[in-house]
Amino acid sequence: MLLNVIIIVHLIVAVALIGFVLIQHGKGADAGASFGSGASATVFGSQGSANFLSRTTAILAAVFFATSIGLAYYANDTAKQQGLVGVPQLPEAAEVVELKAPKAQNDDVPVAPESAAPQTSNGDVPTVE
Repeated sequence: MLLNVIIIVHLIVAVALIGFVLIQHGKGADAGASFGSGASATVFGSQGSANFLSRTTAILAAVFFATSIGLAYYANDTAKQQGLVGVPQLPEAAEVVELKAPKAQNDDVPVAPESAAPQTSNGDVPTVE
């Protein structure tokens, strides 16, 4: 039940945070307001909206971080209870056995007869006869 509440709060705060960031004006918009573009006639006054939006954005960001940490803690706790966290124990290594190929002796190596060698006309490229 608590997990569902945290997830719902987290999603609402995320959407609200995106909205508040998009509503805010950049620093360049304040320069136009000082030349009489009508910013003083807003609901919050000439500087009130900037303070309100920035404070609300900061509060929403803090709540977002808190719910993120809460969800991470809950996920880690659930994984520990199910035994999904940690390095699995590997079986002990089997004894290493060295395999050596038998050495070939000179008598065992077949030698191709000279008549089987390809014939070359110019010394570089073999020709097929």
